[in-house]
Amino acid sequence: MNTVTRPRILVVGAGFAGVECVRRLERKLSPDEADVTLVTPFAYQLYLPLLPQVASGVLTPQSIAVSLRRSKKYRTRIIPGGAIGVDLKSKVCVIRTITDQIVNEPYDYIVLAPGSITRTFDIPGLTDHAFGMKTLAEAAYIRDHVISQLDLADASQDPDERASRLQFVVVGGGYAGTETAACLQRLTHAAVKRYPRLDPGLIKWHLIDIAPKLMPELGDKLGSSAQEILRRRGIEISLGTSIAKAGPEEVTFTDGRVIPTRTLIWTAGVVASPLIATLGAETVKGRLAVAPEMNLPGNDGVFALGDSAAVPDLAKGDDGAMCPPTAQHALRQGKHVADNVIAALRGQSMQRYVHKDLGLVVDLGGTDAVSKPLGIELRGLPAQAVARGYHWSALRTNVAKTRVMTNWLLNAVAGDDFVRTGFQTRKAARLKDFEYTDAYLTPEQVREHIEGTGRQA
Repeated sequence: MNTVTRPRILVVGAGFAGVECVRRLERKLSPDEADVTLVTPFAYQLYLPLLPQVASGVLTPQSIAVSLRRSKKYRTRIIPGGAIGVDLKSKVCVIRTITDQIVNEPYDYIVLAPGSITRTFDIPGLTDHAFGMKTLAEAAYIRDHVISQLDLADASQDPDERASRLQFVVVGGGYAGTETAACLQRLTHAAVKRYPRLDPGLIKWHLIDIAPKLMPELGDKLGSSAQEILRRRGIEISLGTSIAKAGPEEVTFTDGRVIPTRTLIWTAGVVASPLIATLGAETVKGRLAVAPEMNLPGNDGVFALGDSAAVPDLAKGDDGAMCPPTAQHALRQGKHVADNVIAALRGQSMQRYVHKDLGLVVDLGGTDAVSKPLGIELRGLPAQAVARGYHWSALRTNVAKTRVMTNWLLNAVAGDDFVRTGFQTRKAARLKDFEYTDAYLTPEQVREHIEGTGRQA
């Protein structure tokens, strides 16, 4: 069988779902059965749950970014760029490469795993002044920024400026927000001891969320335990509250409080990648509506999974529940959808996706953690062991596991270094600068582009 006639499988996204799918396709398909192509702006798989530990300096950025080019045995072609549109009728994916060239990539089978972006609202000043916690660059930048606030406060002669630089606001009481506030508070609490001129009492962390509880999935007891741990550390928790307005030097809460601060970290949830809107297909809360087999009904050879797909959660029955956008589901969906793509390719029957949630883990830094593996509630060191053990085992390569374990051991023994790299020094970079949400086409623009350029790249 020659290259021209081999079916073309295009995978969009190199997150948990996309990479697991690609690796399984490589293992189970013979080289002459299909050509596999992966579209991703970065040739690495990012282990998102550990981003707060990168922001706090416990882990190095490289340790949670697993290179997709490290092994010589993989045969998948990688296109460095981002998918900005898909025409289901023509079976063409429109890609903007990292050189800003727009190309067409035809496919026979497409697996859509573009992930999600930070969910924002129409709040004045939010995208101009808030930081996100969704990318490796954001985590590295936030670490530099937080440490620089200590340096700038130490250098300032103005008491008001000093106080504002030492107040930090995190919005979002989910796992990302809670772990980010917990890990960064530990960092500043340890670092301020190296600044004799700074009053440790000036450092204040605020964690706010519009919901009535932090991490409600944990249940009342564990959720209350997490809140108690954070409050004991001095983190002020405000529930039923959000942001009314954000400025360069202050944040206004919806309850009327005005907090002088130079640091607003926004982690209030995620939404599906804007790529999904370019398909013109049915969605559920912005996520592509797919069948339990993760294929798109009425469209041959189209599959979707992960954060951007509304996959029915059959483990919870037939009550319309959808799989939550977690790494646990994405990993398993990636393998399952690969099997279904192969089944479709070989003319076999596809299988429905069913996975019962194994539990939740929340690492609050140090010896503090709360976990709920298989419904068992744990706190303290046992919970920390489960949390880190789960994350460690989920890392895809032995190199990544070795780096992460080494970082954990080194941090436990030697503590933090409080090193500021100078990344983007004196140049502001906020949420809007890290997530290129304006790069996507509308369904009409996709069709116009393909009609004007033809199907082939």
